[in-house]
Amino acid sequence: MGILERKQKVFYRKTKKGNILKIVREHYLRNDVWCGLDGCGSCESEEPVLDMLITSDSSLVPHPHHILIDTNVALHQVDVLCDDSMTNIVIPQTVIGEVKHRSLPIYKRLRDLIENSSKKFYVFTNEHHSECYVEREERESANDRNDRAIRVACWWYKQHFRQNGQNIVFITNDLANRNKAREMELEAYTMYEYVSSLKNSPGLLDIVAIVEDEKDEDASHQSYLYPPHWSMEKIRLAIKGGKLNQGVLKTSRNNFLEANVMVEGLEKSVLIQGRLNLNRALHDDTVAIEIFPEEQWSAPSTVVIDQEKQEEEKRGSNEDEDGDEATLKEEQALLASGCGKGERQPTGCVVGIIRRKWRQYCGIIKKNEITESLRHLFIPADKKIPFIRIETRQPDLLYGKRIIVAIDSWSRDSRNPKGHFVRVIGTVGDKDAENEVILLEHDCPHTKFSESVLNCLPELPWIITEKDKAEREDLRHIDVCSVDPIGCTDIDDALHCQELPNGNFEVGVHIADVSHFIRPGTALDKEAQNRSTTVYLTNRRIDMVPDLLSSNLCSLRGDVDRFAFSVLWELTPQAEVLSSRFCKSIIKSRGELSYEQAQQRIDDPNMQDNVTNSLRNLNMLAKQLKTKRVNAGALVLASMEVKFHIDPDTDTVVDIVAKQHLETMSMVEEFMLLANVTSAKTTLQHFPDCALLRRHPAPPPSNFEPLLLAAKSQDLHLDVTSNKTLANGLNHGTRDNNPFFNSMLRIMTTRCMMQAVYFCSGTLEPPEYYHYGLATPIYTHFTSPIRRYADIIVHRLLAVIIEKDRTYPELLDPKKLADLSHHINYRHKMAQYAGRGSAVITAITALRGKVSEFDAYVLFLHKNAIQVLIPTVGQQLTLYLDKKEKKTKDEGKLRKRDTKKSAEAMEVDKEPTPEFEFNEQELYVKCGNVVIRPFDHLRVQVSIDASDVQHQRVVCKLVHPFIPGFSVPPLKREGDEEKQQEAKKVKK
Repeated sequence: MGILERKQKVFYRKTKKGNILKIVREHYLRNDVWCGLDGCGSCESEEPVLDMLITSDSSLVPHPHHILIDTNVALHQVDVLCDDSMTNIVIPQTVIGEVKHRSLPIYKRLRDLIENSSKKFYVFTNEHHSECYVEREERESANDRNDRAIRVACWWYKQHFRQNGQNIVFITNDLANRNKAREMELEAYTMYEYVSSLKNSPGLLDIVAIVEDEKDEDASHQSYLYPPHWSMEKIRLAIKGGKLNQGVLKTSRNNFLEANVMVEGLEKSVLIQGRLNLNRALHDDTVAIEIFPEEQWSAPSTVVIDQEKQEEEKRGSNEDEDGDEATLKEEQALLASGCGKGERQPTGCVVGIIRRKWRQYCGIIKKNEITESLRHLFIPADKKIPFIRIETRQPDLLYGKRIIVAIDSWSRDSRNPKGHFVRVIGTVGDKDAENEVILLEHDCPHTKFSESVLNCLPELPWIITEKDKAEREDLRHIDVCSVDPIGCTDIDDALHCQELPNGNFEVGVHIADVSHFIRPGTALDKEAQNRSTTVYLTNRRIDMVPDLLSSNLCSLRGDVDRFAFSVLWELTPQAEVLSSRFCKSIIKSRGELSYEQAQQRIDDPNMQDNVTNSLRNLNMLAKQLKTKRVNAGALVLASMEVKFHIDPDTDTVVDIVAKQHLETMSMVEEFMLLANVTSAKTTLQHFPDCALLRRHPAPPPSNFEPLLLAAKSQDLHLDVTSNKTLANGLNHGTRDNNPFFNSMLRIMTTRCMMQAVYFCSGTLEPPEYYHYGLATPIYTHFTSPIRRYADIIVHRLLAVIIEKDRTYPELLDPKKLADLSHHINYRHKMAQYAGRGSAVITAITALRGKVSEFDAYVLFLHKNAIQVLIPTVGQQLTLYLDKKEKKTKDEGKLRKRDTKKSAEAMEVDKEPTPEFEFNEQELYVKCGNVVIRPFDHLRVQVSIDASDVQHQRVVCKLVHPFIPGFSVPPLKREGDEEKQQEAKKVKK
């Protein structure tokens, strides 16, 4: 038993330098590849997977049977495979290889199913089986060869299972493959045919993907909505010849009909406008694009186009697709009407899809007016994704629910893609359902920690042993304290400062030693790496590591001994760093202080204890460190941050307050920055090719165009040639009549910035290490290992440097570290978006059921809309200029409380719809005598449109300045009537 044959494959490859490289690959064929059946008389598998079956749930296949799937089923029907009823399935090795090559997300889901012992999925190594291996024939495509190999594997199972009274059924979506299997006398069906025959799984049919046969995209005998996609071979040749370019498509947040593609070698991205030019490409797809001649280039549209708003105005039927062509023309005309007069940029169209980034989408289904119809329109939560047509036999169970849908196909003759229902998340408006939508939409892992992960945790009670004390520096005699936001339980850092005999200061930053508990290669380490970061929602925290570590053993709580990774400096009174060193330590915090408590201690002259004096010295040094950073060109930016006070019993928002900035916040920030810079320098010095660093690229000049144009409209000229000149301009950008002007300026500047990213030092040149925002040549993250996996890697490198731990291969492999950096960057970006999405939903919840008025400031101007920032709720809202909004349900109810309508309101209703003039060059919107520019102060009225169950749309209306026929009267406040009567008396 063993190897029967060794095959050699020889082929030649041309290198970039023009040399010819001979490559020899060996392929072994064996006779000891087992079938995986438990109790098989012929095979001696150590770990049998497949059960010996005695019953069948299928009316189509009444005898007991196992299932063998092809690649088509694995790629398109993975949701069906996940169902509990689908067990005892054989997956040929050929299928695994093809899926891995074509879709990594589905490959990962498939591997999870295989590793789930209850599913009974068996991988059959057909490519190394002496009776199943097939050679590729002359003029046979790789795909046809693989299909044939899968059919041969199924035929082998049919012969092999006979002796055990078992049967095999071949499932495929490819009709040609099914028919060829039947010619081999195999029992073969499509997934739809098979699932339709299952007696005890009625809801499973909705999950089956309706995969259409591949149509000839170049066929011209029929009228289609969209242009054909080029074949992959044609695309590859065209890209090689320079006729086409490729890149990742990014759809605009303000306009679902407009997207950009960054192309290597071009300064500006390529603009794609309209459904026809997008040609069925979705956000994040890798596409092949054709760039138009320069005379056809365009500027981005100045119109804000909301997909749901468009559908609502069109009020098209779910069933009617006859108007698709007319709708496409209408949308194109709408885009053209808002065609910008700004600087034109390269413009083109999508001619092919190189790699799809389709995923599962959260949303709701739109109620169909035809009661018995199976076809429904699915509205995704992500506004960058078009509506999806699905078929379901249980619509009444799905109305008013958050559901998940997967896209199956998008043919040339359909305005929208087609997909299938996957599962229900929960009821619209339910707290848990809304949170899960946010986490799913941003691909944030949030399931409970597995048993294997929990088994890696230390046993309780956990104690510090004598061995631990001998291996660490004992710093428990030092007055260390932590300073964090109120309610923080995952305390990463603590600080101390004590005066030295020579007049200098010893300053220490002590970071939770998470790497002591998370060892490389363990299940806990792999889970932390996969999650990469803790996700903070407004009412929930999804930890990177289990709670025992994040809120207990690693958290630097007060009055308990804790392991720390400490960095200690000697600083002069002028905050000059004389020396630094790292050590693994044991500390005992003297107190868990909030920012407010620390500030009170510093400000209270009566408090003279060691901890308070330590805080005062830290604050004094931090101010000098910040001054040096700012003088070097560091940017002090701003964001719309508010804090939601939520009642823990009812989970409702009771108050929204702007985040207060205290000196203690800046104090902690400065020493965390210093610790991170010191860590970066140390790791790079010892590991020049595999240090994990963080860079912030300088924004391209085009990023600053909206900021410069907005500033110019207020007679302010900013110099953006460097971060130092920009910082100087921001510091002097103030207006006496607008106290929020400088904050707005900094918020707009933040929007121009590039994303800061992690990278491996061996993959870039030192000039590219620069951190633009912090104005430092080198930077990394060391200070938050409880909530960031990157910090754990930095801790491991530092531990090797100070000889407190051993290295391992992955830690010093630049290629693997670069791949890890990309993964961490993705997780951090998604966690950031999830946090913002949660804040939006929480703000909407707080505003629901009432009409409120707020001060707002103009951020961006468009032809048909003004985007404003509302500091009170920390949100950016859109004020549409096209026509007066209808009253929302909530607003209607509230206004009915007034028995008499005000004279002013009556007058407003009589006013004609105003005409707005948008000047793109000077950036203002004018209506009559009212002129609105960026940064201007407005008074707006905000309510929630309860009829929009999907996005709970925020309706924003103008109160001041007053525009006849457009502005709404201010809300009546308590005491207004008394004031009016008093004013009348004064007049008399």
